[in-house]
Amino acid sequence: MSTGPSNNDFTIRIANVNGTGSASANALLMKSIFRMGIPVVGKNYFPSNIQGLPTWYEIRVSGRGYMARAGRIDIMLAMNAQTYRKDLADVAPGGYLIYDSTWPRHKLLNRDDVTIIGIPLARMCNEQFSTARSRVLMKNVAYVGAVAALLDVDLDVIKASLEKIFAKKASLLKANYVAFNLGYDYAKQHFGDLLSFKVEPMDETSQHIMIDGNTATALGAVYAGATVGAWYPLTPSTSVMDTFISFCERYRIEDETGQAKYCIIQAEDELSAMGMVLGAGWNGARAFTPTSGPGISLMSELLGYGYFAEIPAVVVNVQRCGPSTGMPTRTQQADIMACAYASHGDTRHVLLFPSSPEECFYHSVAAFDLAERLQTPVIILTDLDIGMNDWMIPILKWDDNYKPDRGKSLDAAALEKMESFHRYLDVDDDAIPYRTFPGEHPNGAYFTRGSGHNMYGAYTEDSNEYLEVVDRLRRKWETAKQYIPEPAVDYSDKYKVGIISVGSCDGAVIEARDRLLASGMGTNYLRVKAFPFTDRVQEFIDSHDRLYVVEQNRDAQLRSLLMLETDVVAEKLVPLLFYDGLPINARGIIEAINQDLAKGVAA
Repeated sequence: MSTGPSNNDFTIRIANVNGTGSASANALLMKSIFRMGIPVVGKNYFPSNIQGLPTWYEIRVSGRGYMARAGRIDIMLAMNAQTYRKDLADVAPGGYLIYDSTWPRHKLLNRDDVTIIGIPLARMCNEQFSTARSRVLMKNVAYVGAVAALLDVDLDVIKASLEKIFAKKASLLKANYVAFNLGYDYAKQHFGDLLSFKVEPMDETSQHIMIDGNTATALGAVYAGATVGAWYPLTPSTSVMDTFISFCERYRIEDETGQAKYCIIQAEDELSAMGMVLGAGWNGARAFTPTSGPGISLMSELLGYGYFAEIPAVVVNVQRCGPSTGMPTRTQQADIMACAYASHGDTRHVLLFPSSPEECFYHSVAAFDLAERLQTPVIILTDLDIGMNDWMIPILKWDDNYKPDRGKSLDAAALEKMESFHRYLDVDDDAIPYRTFPGEHPNGAYFTRGSGHNMYGAYTEDSNEYLEVVDRLRRKWETAKQYIPEPAVDYSDKYKVGIISVGSCDGAVIEARDRLLASGMGTNYLRVKAFPFTDRVQEFIDSHDRLYVVEQNRDAQLRSLLMLETDVVAEKLVPLLFYDGLPINARGIIEAINQDLAKGVAA
């Protein structure tokens, strides 16, 4: 299987300066290729400051529909002089570098195996536009025109995209046309068919959309019936709540009165946000908070409270690089262990691991149902790659007959018939007690306790009474396995080597398996979707002699969790770890597996 560029199979990276308005131009290029029916994915590598530092945007064009980072750059648009040397070094042999030739380029900044394309973008825009800001913005559109010319992007698609963006702004539409044509005409006239690969129309995107995971998560919360959100802004999770607010302003307003049917609170910190969510859940609302690793650290005490007091809550953890502040705008999967056992004492939390924005939507809905069914906090673990990047996913589907699973609760009629109600009593032998809502009926009143309590809800320091409660919580953990999503498994008894992975590693693993199979090596694959692990995970482990555990952290956290929670010998699980902050790619997985197999042969 070829790994070099070809028609509808290449990667473009755009190097620019944060704050120059390049995002909309980059999106124009990516979405125009998407609207030609060609699968694409966009990856944004941006600094954590507001303006002035280097930023890169990567567009992978993949006719085969691969969504992971390619691991090679075929076209580099070097629009930032500060990073020119690095950008040139990152181009794959045989690739192309496009730069702004308005200014001279040092002769040493050349490579014999890279074709250099100079286009005087700034000069053309300076001559055409009068203000400094318009010159900067229109230069971005001009480089889109140049790339469109070199790749033969459909001009009708570009025109339709621009008209959609600037439908109500005729003057801006005209200016963008002018800027686009500056770059397009220059590239066509001076370089023509220089590139060895192009884009060719396909029909692989008609039933798909482009969306980021944070938007999909927020949309899922709306469809799940969430009405309360509390949060402290924290990159890369902030846009989950920003988008949820925009949806609520549109869909959570009572038609007749104009009254808002939702409550959004920006808290003073993450600990407060978690307390607000637990309070809303205790009152019967569906409530959530989005955060990232530092927020999980602060929320840990109240996550333990929610676990012990058995209060529904949903936490969305869009993971980033740690520890401490770390690299806020880079991706990782390093919060797995922190979330699984968050808080002091014996706690175990239900975790969901979406692998794409599509699963962010469906897992978001499932999280609210699970939280109420199990009466416990549920944590959705995405990451910056899923949450803030542009993914192509199938059109989302919805069952209009969906009814929220409110779990086991007693209404006023049921309480009226009861002589007494005990909040933590296991009536049905499934380890899940019944709950009541405040104000429902006097018979349903109880103390919500984070301190020691017995099955009747009374305070206790009696050892046996305490054990009855915490042992029931352990049994509820087993009950949870009936309701959580099963892992995704691709298995054939022909293969004895397996791969286990999680979350956003999925796209890279899928591509790596295809390339390994093309070279003669077949593998099986299990992607963990949830914690606790179900029997399917143990069965998969038992069916293989060697298992590669692919994850994006330094300390092999998924592997550690498997060792703690399943019956597996450590030697069977080989960690493949990627934690540099960039999204994982298939090349790294293939190289790591081949290196490990070579060790075995040598031995």
